[in-house]
Amino acid sequence: MSVPAEPIDVVYTWVDDSFPGYMGQLNAYADDPRDTDPNRTRDNLDILRFSLRSVWQNLPQIRKIHILSMRPQVPPWLDTSHPKVHVSHHDEIMPASILPTFNSFSIVSHLHLLPDLSSRFLYFEDDMLALSPDLLNAFFDTDGVPLLHLDTRKIVPQTRLNPGTESPWNLALANMDTLLSDRFGPAPRRHITHGPHLLDKDICAQMCRDFGEHIDITRKSRFRTGDNVPPEVLACFLAVENGAAKIAPDTLSQKVQGYVSIDNFLPWTWFNLRRMDRRQPLSATLNDNFQSAPNPRVEKMVRSWMKLRFPVTAPWERPPISDTPNSPPQPRPQP
Repeated sequence: MSVPAEPIDVVYTWVDDSFPGYMGQLNAYADDPRDTDPNRTRDNLDILRFSLRSVWQNLPQIRKIHILSMRPQVPPWLDTSHPKVHVSHHDEIMPASILPTFNSFSIVSHLHLLPDLSSRFLYFEDDMLALSPDLLNAFFDTDGVPLLHLDTRKIVPQTRLNPGTESPWNLALANMDTLLSDRFGPAPRRHITHGPHLLDKDICAQMCRDFGEHIDITRKSRFRTGDNVPPEVLACFLAVENGAAKIAPDTLSQKVQGYVSIDNFLPWTWFNLRRMDRRQPLSATLNDNFQSAPNPRVEKMVRSWMKLRFPVTAPWERPPISDTPNSPPQPRPQP
C-alpha cells in the first residue's frame, strides 16, 4: 500500500437535532415515522469532536477537514478560524429549491462541489473514527490505485425486495445495482464496508452526468425514498467499472472495518466495544441505536472509551468552560 504524493482532504456530513428550530423544520416535512428517527440526527455522544481528534492524531497527511451541515449549525466547540477545518452549509453548494433536505443521499451527491476540495477525499460520516495511522494507506494499492472496500453481504436485487416494507437504504442499493447492471452488465455486487471511503471529484461529477435522471430524483427527495440511489456507493462502483479503482482484498477490508452498534443494554455495548478493541481495526463506526431514550450509563461509557483513545484536545477545539484559562496546551501525540 502506498499513498500518492497528492493532497487528500476529509469530508464530514453532520447534523445535531438539538439546534434550535431543527426539529420544528424536520417535523414540518416528515410524513413517515422513519423520517424522524433520532438515531440519525442525534449528537449526544459528541463523536464528531473525537473523530476530528482521531484524524489529527492518526492521519497527519490530511490537508484539510470539511464539515458540511445545515445552516446555521456549527459545532459549539469548534474554532472556525482555524485554517485546517472549514464548515460549509447546504445552501452554499445546493440549490434553494431542494432545501431544507434531511436526505443524506441528496447531501452526499453534492460533496464534490465543496470549495477548495482535494481531487480525492475521504468521506467520513459523523460517527466514524480513524483508529490507526495505517488507515489512509489502506485506501491505495502498491501502485497508487485507489481501493474500494467491500463487506461480505450481497446487495439484494430489486426483484426480491418489497418496496412497501423494505428500508429506503436497501431499495436505493437495489436501484443502483440495476443501473450498473444495465450499463456494465449483470454482476454479483456486495455492500461497501461500514466506514470511511475514498471518493474522487471527477468520478462524482461523471456519476451526476451519467446517471443524471436518478441523481436528480435523489436530490429532490427531502428524505430517503425507495426511488433514490446512494451516491457514495454508486461513485465507488463507477470508479471500479472505469478502471480508476480496484476491489480491495477481503482481508484488508475486514481490517479496515470496525463497527459497533451503541445500544441501551450496557453489557452488550461494552462487550462489542471490547471485541472491537481486540480486533484492532483501522477505523470504527459507533452506530447510534439508542432509539428514543438513550441510556445515560451507556453514553458515559462510550464517551470514556473515546476519551481514553483520543485524550488530547485538537488545536481547533475551543476550551470547555470548566477549563482553567491559563492551563498550558497539551502536546500533540506522535502517530
